Amino acid sequence: MKKNSKKFRQKKDKLENDAYSYKTDLKVLDDKIRKYEQDITDSENYIKKLKKENDWIESEMNFFGMKGTDYDFSTINIKEECKKLIKLQEDNANLKRKVNMKVETIADQYDKEYSNLIKKKEIIVKDKMNIQKAIEELDKKRKEALEKVFNVTTESLNKIYKTLLPGTMAKLEQIDKYDLMKGVHLRVAFNGVWKKSLSELSGGQSSLLALSLILALLRYKPAPIYIFDEIDAALDLSHTANLGLMLKQEFPQSQFIVISLKDGMFSNANVLYRVSYVDGSSKIERLTKSTL
Repeated sequence: MKKNSKKFRQKKDKLENDAYSYKTDLKVLDDKIRKYEQDITDSENYIKKLKKENDWIESEMNFFGMKGTDYDFSTINIKEECKKLIKLQEDNANLKRKVNMKVETIADQYDKEYSNLIKKKEIIVKDKMNIQKAIEELDKKRKEALEKVFNVTTESLNKIYKTLLPGTMAKLEQIDKYDLMKGVHLRVAFNGVWKKSLSELSGGQSSLLALSLILALLRYKPAPIYIFDEIDAALDLSHTANLGLMLKQEFPQSQFIVISLKDGMFSNANVLYRVSYVDGSSKIERLTKSTL
């Protein structure tokens, strides 16, 4: 009986030792399982991070490990690759110690300056487009104004010249009929025949033409007062009288101060100031129509 009791006790002790050993092994296994689960979670998070940082992974991952592709790693020795990686990391660390790390900061500054220059360029290009648009609009308005001046002036020119010199015609003619900006010719006709050159005109005819052009321009934008100094010096009395009459009829809203020595101009004046030399000094006398 004692012998059996001892045997049972030994067996019990063995079972208890085995149970403790199993519990210890089970705890170790539980720790490994938790570690593996944590590794799986970390790996999944790392994979998500890699996918987020590298868009290409999502589209290429189906080829990972596939033979004949760039992702066939079956022939790669992981240990050797790890050694290469460590060596490259060491080389990189050595290079960092040799290379001036301020270069990276300077490069960042240049990148910022480049970005600022690009923004300034965009602003300049936009301003240039606005300026070009403004120039085009101004050119359009200038052409419209020039055409208006041309039409009014050439009409007035013919009317004034015919008044000053009966039997004649005058006009402005575009050098290029499609582009007024290229200039104009001044043409004159006598008895319906257009002169080839203004050099064919006499001195008086040229003076009347020049005066007609000036007055035609003034008709477009009249001034309140004009001062003429002996504009009739090269004209005979009949032409002087025509000039005075034309000024009176065509410019009723303007005031003219005309210095003249010819009676043809005096007869069309509203007020006459006669300057004479008496006893060594100038004498000014004011005359009106009633006293002329």
